[in-house]
Amino acid sequence: MSEGFDPNGISKKGNLFGLPITVEEAKLLIVAVPWEVTVSYREGTAQAPQAILDASLQIDLHHHQIKEAWKSSIAMLPVSEELLRENKNLRMLAKGHIQQLEAGNDQSGKVVPTKINEASENLNIYVKKVCSQYLKEGKVVGLLGGEHSTPIGLMRALAEKYDRFGVLQFDAHADLRKAYEGFTYSHGSIMYNALKLPAVARLVQVGVRDLCDEEEHVINRAMGRIKTFYDTDLKTRQYEGESWKSICTEIIKELPNLVYISFDIDALDPKLCPNTGTPVPGGLEFSHAVYLIAQLVKAGKRIIGFDLCEVAPNTKADNEWDANVGARMLWELSQWTLASNQ
Repeated sequence: MSEGFDPNGISKKGNLFGLPITVEEAKLLIVAVPWEVTVSYREGTAQAPQAILDASLQIDLHHHQIKEAWKSSIAMLPVSEELLRENKNLRMLAKGHIQQLEAGNDQSGKVVPTKINEASENLNIYVKKVCSQYLKEGKVVGLLGGEHSTPIGLMRALAEKYDRFGVLQFDAHADLRKAYEGFTYSHGSIMYNALKLPAVARLVQVGVRDLCDEEEHVINRAMGRIKTFYDTDLKTRQYEGESWKSICTEIIKELPNLVYISFDIDALDPKLCPNTGTPVPGGLEFSHAVYLIAQLVKAGKRIIGFDLCEVAPNTKADNEWDANVGARMLWELSQWTLASNQ
């Protein structure tokens, strides 16, 4: 921590949350992945890392539950201009392919899905390499997307470090499609791909309210490896008198001691993230999600990494609401992750 840093003063641009921490000093490192090649509805998530970085300067550095949060050792890698350019070119190809599918035109045997799949796997290899490097240095790594396909490289890196861990997925969608629109590494396939890793012993999903038959079959055939807490069921239980605390206790009991958190912002009520790629009515309140994460840590679970994905800032309308909510969720994920690793 730089001498003379004033946690009550004006945050300076450039550093995440305005903290005077370098990448070398950081205990928690955020890897930015500005990628939205396979999005199937609305675009914008590739702009999230920079928008969240900018919005993070508006966060006051006091945390009501974590003492001296302003001393947190958090830094973020620069947003890659090269990745942004590659994403833009590949997104144009993918968008044309999706439009052809929506028009009812047969795209089997076409070169575009193959090219996108190869590029996506190259991205996964790159992300894994970067994350593995910092994990070996003893840092905790979080990933900031981009679409929800982006964290598989981080999960692969963690699967090489840890023999067994659980995934706590906050999401409106199950993301258990084998592939979607011809894309193996679709944003709708992230958890299907994560379950290919033997180290992922348990997948616990919270807030799911939009899925297809294929995904339900995957859940039912998982022999207990997947536990899904559907949003409708969560709401019904609360309407009928159960406390959120008791429900969170039940959710946490489903997880092993080591936990990776995958947070798709569309898990929240869309009033909090109106520009996310595929918004769905319903969802969690911000405080509900943070309470669950806090209870997870208080229960003695250790967060070994996390991602935050699918934030889509509305840059055309000059509206920073989505980025603002995203920055505050990143702050909470970061604080509770560090707290669990003390």
